[in-house]
Amino acid sequence: MPQAPHPHDTGVLLDVDDVTGLDTLRHPVAAAWRAAVQTGADRRPGHRMPALLDRLRGTAGPVVYLARDLPSPHREGRTARRVRARLHRLGMPPGPLLVVPPEEAPAALDRVLTGGPAQRWTLVGGDSAEVTSLLLEAAGRHPARTAAVLLRQAAPYGGVRLAGSDLVDRMGDVPVVRAPHGEGLLARLAGRRRAAEAADDPAVAAWFLDAHQRGNDRTRTPAWTTGNEVTPLVHGRTYFPALLEALDGAGEGDLVLVCDWRGDPDQRLVDDGPTVAQALAAAADRGVTVKGLLWRSHWDRLQFSQEQNRDLSEGLADHGAEVLLDQRVRPLGSHHQKVVVIRHRHDPARDVAFVGGIDLAHSRRDDDEHGGDPQTQPFADPYGGSPAWHDVQLRLRGPVVRAVEDTFRERWQDPAVLSRLPWHVLPDLLRGADREPDPLPDPAPPPPPAGPAAVQLLRTYPNRWPGYPFAPDGERTAARGYAKALLRAQRLVYVEDQYLWSTDVAQVFAAALRRCPRLHLVAVVPRHPDQDGALTARAALLGHMEALERVREAGGDRVTVVDVENRRGEPVYVHAKVCVVDDVWATVGSDNFNRRSWTHDSELTAAVLDSTRDPREPRDPGGLGDGARRYARDLRLQLWREHLDSDRGGADDATLLDPDAAVRALRAQADALQRWYDGGRTGERPPGRLRPHRVAEQPRLLRLAVAPVYRTVFDPDGRPPRMRLRGLH
Repeated sequence: MPQAPHPHDTGVLLDVDDVTGLDTLRHPVAAAWRAAVQTGADRRPGHRMPALLDRLRGTAGPVVYLARDLPSPHREGRTARRVRARLHRLGMPPGPLLVVPPEEAPAALDRVLTGGPAQRWTLVGGDSAEVTSLLLEAAGRHPARTAAVLLRQAAPYGGVRLAGSDLVDRMGDVPVVRAPHGEGLLARLAGRRRAAEAADDPAVAAWFLDAHQRGNDRTRTPAWTTGNEVTPLVHGRTYFPALLEALDGAGEGDLVLVCDWRGDPDQRLVDDGPTVAQALAAAADRGVTVKGLLWRSHWDRLQFSQEQNRDLSEGLADHGAEVLLDQRVRPLGSHHQKVVVIRHRHDPARDVAFVGGIDLAHSRRDDDEHGGDPQTQPFADPYGGSPAWHDVQLRLRGPVVRAVEDTFRERWQDPAVLSRLPWHVLPDLLRGADREPDPLPDPAPPPPPAGPAAVQLLRTYPNRWPGYPFAPDGERTAARGYAKALLRAQRLVYVEDQYLWSTDVAQVFAAALRRCPRLHLVAVVPRHPDQDGALTARAALLGHMEALERVREAGGDRVTVVDVENRRGEPVYVHAKVCVVDDVWATVGSDNFNRRSWTHDSELTAAVLDSTRDPREPRDPGGLGDGARRYARDLRLQLWREHLDSDRGGADDATLLDPDAAVRALRAQADALQRWYDGGRTGERPPGRLRPHRVAEQPRLLRLAVAPVYRTVFDPDGRPPRMRLRGLH
């Protein structure tokens, strides 16, 4: 006999522990901590929940209260009466109270959702890991019966747990909303529904951080932009000519903005063409406004670029350009963003931005043959005199160009002095160096749409004193963006990275591997660290080894880590910072997969989600309805073809499309090449350039000795102290 329809459309189920203070009886230490860190508004009794419940249930919808794990069985009745009395004092709507042991809470939720007096239910509770898991799993089991999941945050939105579920904002079609109180939950739920109704591509909101998840309401950059053209420029010999063409196209009244970690003034952009300094100086001589921010680098004797950056700055000043040396970071930090923006006053359709991992520096002008750049920088001995260099930059057109420009403007307009270090200030005063940025021209409106891609800029800024005006507590959208994407990963995460060496980062990948048993992780990394000193090299290897141990423990043989060589067998230094998830979401930028890049240095990465679906099978490898996207899939295939010596459009392409088959093919080639080496390199060299990545085990005492150097110098933490203590980003 069919079940009779429920008399009400929407009901509310509230986990009462967080609202009534019942959790303080079970966890007094945690309650004391919350009392210390929360503001008065957030300690307000009931957290403004009565109005929320009244709005959610409409005129007469049912409300059910759930209490788990009351202090002791023999006092259950008395405590339940206290809970009901507190609900009444708080002005909560009347409704039954379900008292169950923690292990029975999922079954109790199932009974309410399937047999309660409503068609659909809104699930409300606190944001503890226990409650979040309980409510999200219930929504996953009963999506047709769940209208929304609302989680009241224990403190204002100041951080997220990267390896947890804090960035889950949807369970299938069920929205998941977080806010510090009832009014905020209502507002964000309404905003989420409006955004969903207006979205042309629902996948964009599912993969990208929304404004609240970014955790920084002081930046002028938008959460994301749409209508962009995105072109990957793999290797410096592809990027530098494209940059030169764009610079040569700038004329009087146009604007060129440059951010970089290192700038070598004599680095050639093409074989017989101008250097970096000459190209920028020529633009300034034509009447282009040229502004730049170069990191105020550490000493050259430490293999940094203090002299080169200073020479580029001072040389361009003679042509009317203003390129400043910027040390507005933490003492051991750096400005690591690699950006060029070109705005055309009379033709905004030609506006362009370049974002990625390639510095305007020596050793970067390599190509896919990996013979190296004739102009080299001092580097680790295993890479030889002209290190082979693998890297990626993006060319962006469309509204995102203005967002990249705004990132530059925020840094330029930072009122903090460029450097307060005495050994910087005194030489600057003696040389008459420019220490005060001049005003920038007024910003032009965003360029018109140019393509089918949505782009979200992911950034890192540290917690600094005084704070950045545009990020008072720093910004960690790079870390959060990766964490949210990995929550959605189902089949394949592909990474190319210079420094995959932080356990903080590895645990995010490990959580994804544990959550999804079909998920593969493929990582392409350098064969050797870029450090020559015995102590520094061992410190770098320590972090790398610990990170690989963490992901391999979680994923087992679903984790494939390889390094690259050229056809002569010389190791290729992988400087790229690329991530592709399920051929849907892809990033290229300056941030590495380590704690320094996710918390401590300034970074800028572009996450791209193309609206063009790829018709090649499998059309939806993740199985979530997002569909493979042309840009992300083509980027992965381009990189894999290079590493596997495969032709575009050849028979190998069909193998590389399916995630499982692609991983098998990649591993088979890497293993075959390694066997050739192990066998004494007899016979013809197998195709491909990948070999399994091996890291020598380090003795325990040595690991203990170098750990302090690694954690303080190589991989420092730039988060506010309160976030470090709570494990938040």
